[in-house]
Amino acid sequence: MAEADGKSTVLNGGSEENTPGEDQQKERDASGSKEGQTESSSQDAPKETAEASGDKPMPDVEGETGTNREGEEDEDTDSMDGSGLYSLTEDGERESEGGRREKAKEKDGGQRAARKRNRPGGGNNHSSSSDEDDDEDEEEEQKDDEDDDEAMEAWLGAELRDLRGPVWRAVPSLRSREIGRDSHQFVRRVCGARGLVQRLELQGRLERHTGCVNTLHFNPSGTRLASGSDDLRVVIWDWAIRRAELEFDSGHKSNVFQAKFLPHSGDSTLAMCARDGQIRVAELSATQRCKNTKRVAQHKGAAHKLALEPDSPCSFLSAGEDAVVFGIDLRLDRPANKLVVVKEGDKKVGLYTIFVNPAKTHHFAVGGRDQYVRIYDQRKINENDNNGVLKKFCPSHLVSSESKTNITCLVYSHDGTELLASYNDEDIYLFDSNHSDGADYRRRYKGHRNNATVKGVNFYGPCSEFVVSGSDCGHIYLWDKYSARIVQFMEGDRGGVVNCLEPHPHLPGMATSGLDHDIKLWAPTAESPTGLKGLKEVMKKNKRERDEDSVRHGDQYDTQLLWFLMRHMRNRRPPRARREGADADTDESWSSPDSSDEEEGGPDHVQCMSS
Repeated sequence: MAEADGKSTVLNGGSEENTPGEDQQKERDASGSKEGQTESSSQDAPKETAEASGDKPMPDVEGETGTNREGEEDEDTDSMDGSGLYSLTEDGERESEGGRREKAKEKDGGQRAARKRNRPGGGNNHSSSSDEDDDEDEEEEQKDDEDDDEAMEAWLGAELRDLRGPVWRAVPSLRSREIGRDSHQFVRRVCGARGLVQRLELQGRLERHTGCVNTLHFNPSGTRLASGSDDLRVVIWDWAIRRAELEFDSGHKSNVFQAKFLPHSGDSTLAMCARDGQIRVAELSATQRCKNTKRVAQHKGAAHKLALEPDSPCSFLSAGEDAVVFGIDLRLDRPANKLVVVKEGDKKVGLYTIFVNPAKTHHFAVGGRDQYVRIYDQRKINENDNNGVLKKFCPSHLVSSESKTNITCLVYSHDGTELLASYNDEDIYLFDSNHSDGADYRRRYKGHRNNATVKGVNFYGPCSEFVVSGSDCGHIYLWDKYSARIVQFMEGDRGGVVNCLEPHPHLPGMATSGLDHDIKLWAPTAESPTGLKGLKEVMKKNKRERDEDSVRHGDQYDTQLLWFLMRHMRNRRPPRARREGADADTDESWSSPDSSDEEEGGPDHVQCMSS
């Protein structure tokens, strides 16, 4: 990002000391017939940063980097670009899409006209003062831009660290693989290389759903991809050849929020949850058909997430907006066991997300309609002692915040030592799961916007080297975990929101989905690192809209929740426990074949056939 006076301040990718005049001359020589003059901030970006834009490398920049390309073959760097550092360059603002620029100009012109009308005498058409007004408008506009840039620099640069050196060197690693040394580690190290993350680009789309795609999950071997949608269908994909192998009716009555393969089940068991609060299990056959789906638990509100136990083919956890966490064991006649009702004091906390610690599988973390990440130990949950909570974390500045801050998603790192939590109308925070109760966050990741939906977040890389998130602006962001700097920025869904990000378990790539009805596949196949084109303007817009939303979000969110609860209660029959005069809180939200029809007015088992 560049300041108005020509000095460059690097916010997301490090910096290099160069002479402005020399770099500007190189940029002019390289660009040739490009319109406009390269802005001064490009001096801080590596030469290859300017050559890449969007998902595809620009074909007309060979003159700029011809010398560098010769040197690349001898360099052994993680980023393969000499420095591996990125800055927010103004180069990305010169987009070929003239529509965006014209809209921005019209907006600025309207603002200037409004300021002119609001001035004393602004409505008088005196030619003698028109030039002075124009000069004042330009000065005021320039000052506003300077103020915006300074505010962005202060906000983004507050907690950044320098990018560390490369952890993977291309040439030595390839040589070692050729002679059989550490060959079993080659793919693992490649998947965590920053140079390949910076080369991610769109490979293709999977199209079958007729609604928003809310969930993605690779099977343990990575050969199949499960997706669920608002259309109430679940599709199993052979993603490598982009073909739907199986499509079936989930049995849910509302939006499917998650569908996951149970580990060590031979890809024959799929657990699902949805807005209708049902937890269902689909039994798949080896002949590419779904035999049936059955309900195994029932929340009294939407159920957004499931948490798998890494080594168990028959047990998992679910969390719902009714604040209940169920432990589900498919070996039992009554599969659902209420583990805990999450509370803050005496108030229930509706849940949006849950995740099991992969290293300590008896620990699980939940997040939802308040600012706290809570960790529980299944072996010793005593709700009379601190509501059963083992420990909880929260960013210190949000502890006493009056804003309606919620956690939309949280995940553990690959070894369970770190927890990543995404907050609505706020940032993404990294916690040390081994820290004591009440510990503050370790890292903060900024730039995206999380308001419109219950948005996901994830780690990327075999050792959780990167943080990846979607955004309301329709883009995908990847941060270097250690430095908190953005290293990749890609356009995702044109529908406006990217919700799901699912890294492949063994290969360098991932699948994403959101409001569009398709699934997008990404792989590091770009010839050169894709640049951060347009990042500055998008981030400025995200911050401005987030600040506006935070003012009105609380009342709006409560209104939406009340509307949903009222509709849900109107459509829901009284539970059997209430008809029998029992306390509603003692009602076990489990189901079996003989009780499902009576409680929900629908079949517990749904026969499925492949499409």
